[in-house]
Order: sequence, then structure tokens, then C-alpha cells
Amino acid sequence: MSEIWPSELKVSKDRRTLAVSFNDGVVVSLPAEMLRVLSPSAEVQGHGPGQAVTVPGKRNVAIRSMTPTGNYAVRIGFDDGHDTGIFTWIYLRELGESGTDKFADYERSLAEKGLSRDPR
Repeated sequence: MSEIWPSELKVSKDRRTLAVSFNDGVVVSLPAEMLRVLSPSAEVQGHGPGQAVTVPGKRNVAIRSMTPTGNYAVRIGFDDGHDTGIFTWIYLRELGESGTDKFADYERSLAEKGLSRDPR
């Protein structure tokens, strides 16, 4: 079991940000759009290496629900209907630490494919 776990998960009033406070005092703020497009779900990541999907049009996505999954994760539902991503505490921490770089890679992928963060 991970030694890192959240002491608090708090969704902002506009439902566009998730603040995660960890047991070691670290607090991260994760935009809903980042969580949605970097979801650990098979729908986004694929079923194997090189199968990840670049999901466009999620700039305005909001968090609809959060459901605890065991003692190790939370399932986050979004207002676009996506709700299959199970975010482990370790993955949430990783997004807090390197999410900006991962999101920049996502934006590069969008540009390469002629896609946009904006909904059509």
C-alpha cells in the first residue's frame, strides 16, 4: 500500500478544480480538464503502449461526481459523461507534480492532430 494518501479531496464551487491535500502536507490543485484528458481509463490510455487517445474539446469540462474506490483511489465522473477513470492516490500526486508537463505534451498532441481544447 502507498504511504501517500489524501487527507482531503475538495472540488471547487465551479466544479472545474480538484484540490487534494496529502498526508505529508503537500496540496495540489488539479484542473478538471487535465484530469479528464489525462484520465487513467482505458478509453483515454488505450489497452496497451502507444494506444493513448488525444481527447479534444474538453476546456470547459467540470467534475460531476467522485466515488471512493477501495482505500487507494477515487473514480471521477465528468459532466461530459466520462466516468471510467479510477485515479489512484499515487496518480493524483503524480499529476500534481508533473501534470503541467503532461498537459503541455497533450497540447502538442492536439496541435499535431489539428485538434482544439475548445468544444466544437
